[in-house]
Amino acid sequence: MLIKKQSWIGCLLAAVLTVGLVGFSMETSLMAQDAAAPPAAETPAAPAEPAAATMEQRIFDLEKYVTNGQAGKDGDVTWKSNIAGPGPGHNAWQMVSTALVLFMTLPGLALFYGGLVRSKNVLSVFAQCFGIAGLVTILWWACGYSLSFGAGNAFIGDMTYKFLDGVSPYASGAGYWWISDAMWSMFQLTFAIITPALIIGAIAERMKFIAVMLFVAIWMFAVYFPFAHMVWATTGLMCGPLNPDAAIKAIDFAGGTVVHMTSGWSALVLCLILGPRKGFGKEPMAPHSMVLCAIGTGMLWVGWYGFNAGSALGADGIAANAFMTTTLAAATAGFVWALLEWVLRGTPSVLGFCSGIVAGLVVITPGAGFVTASSAVIIGVLAGIIPFLAVAYLKKMLGYDDALDTFGVHGVGGTLGAILTGVFADEKANSIVAGLKEGLLMNQLKAVALTIVWSVVATAVIAFIVKMVVGLKVSEEVEQTGLDQPEHGESGYELH
Repeated sequence: MLIKKQSWIGCLLAAVLTVGLVGFSMETSLMAQDAAAPPAAETPAAPAEPAAATMEQRIFDLEKYVTNGQAGKDGDVTWKSNIAGPGPGHNAWQMVSTALVLFMTLPGLALFYGGLVRSKNVLSVFAQCFGIAGLVTILWWACGYSLSFGAGNAFIGDMTYKFLDGVSPYASGAGYWWISDAMWSMFQLTFAIITPALIIGAIAERMKFIAVMLFVAIWMFAVYFPFAHMVWATTGLMCGPLNPDAAIKAIDFAGGTVVHMTSGWSALVLCLILGPRKGFGKEPMAPHSMVLCAIGTGMLWVGWYGFNAGSALGADGIAANAFMTTTLAAATAGFVWALLEWVLRGTPSVLGFCSGIVAGLVVITPGAGFVTASSAVIIGVLAGIIPFLAVAYLKKMLGYDDALDTFGVHGVGGTLGAILTGVFADEKANSIVAGLKEGLLMNQLKAVALTIVWSVVATAVIAFIVKMVVGLKVSEEVEQTGLDQPEHGESGYELH
């Protein structure tokens, strides 16, 4: 045993000695090479740290905080700001806005759509909303945020922020000067959640839950992530305000193209491929609870302030303008839609008020931070008329089963809003419009055309893939029974 131990120690000493000799030999060789080599060029000095702020600069920083501008920089003069990072007031508004946008989907949209379907399908709508919220959140964490807002190219981002790497709660600037990078990513997540959830209104009461989940998973990569990048990322193809090299210098304050047009046009294609509900056009399919629908509408309206005013990315004058224009357009459109029903059908229905309010919210969305109060009222009037005509007459004329009028409100309304933003955008509402006004309407039309073509083609391809893999539509027996029990093992209303 002693011999083995001594042998082991001897081997270890020999190994250490060998490594030392090799290291000494390499060091001697390198020193000789250094002596023979010509002098290396001097390493450039690292850029100097910005100087500490003077009293005047510190006051300048405070003024920039109040006005939601960039601290630590005045023209070409840069200094180290004492208040760099998320600012409490602006960041607080962003946190509230993020919660409000999530509130739009859960429970707002779930109640709005849930009240409009028949009672045997109410839980299927809730399940789809919850399922989409979970699925999209996981995708957003894994790569969705990075693909949407990584530098990438003009069409899609990259994987820089995969698993939200580098997205710090303590840093700011990814979204805007004073909001936490973490809150920016969560704010945008809530947009990503509600967009595909809107689509389920067109295919309600007849599409398999597994098909909905698979469709949404593919659709996020094929449609949503690219459009979020193209419209809102600094390298995006259609980001007029942030990308000086954008091929289409369009503007979209809070999601006319990204949210409403992509979901609305995709909804139309999907419902056409899926086919109508059993008995569509032959038997009544009235909403089972206008109470739930009305409550959901109110929640959507309140949540929409996070959607639109929150898109100012700070509690500033632009946010106040968006809050004002959102209120004016929604109220006006709700009144006009119900008034049209009163004139044409003899009664102003609660469903008419609800549909009009949502249409007004949709149409003002892309221009909320770019138009004035009077323009918002005009937009509200048009929002109460044109989507009404699409829902009341176009659907009947063409015979498609858009169960809860997703296309009529979001597809038509989103398209109308994107175009009207090009007409009514005013530098009095937002100074950024001044540099983009020339040719703006044409750029908006180009953005609209690209959104429609991309959404339609991508949705058609995805729908046929899903149909081949898991099928799209539930059986006639399940549809007759209702989706709640067969698909989820529960009923919305138990009889005792």
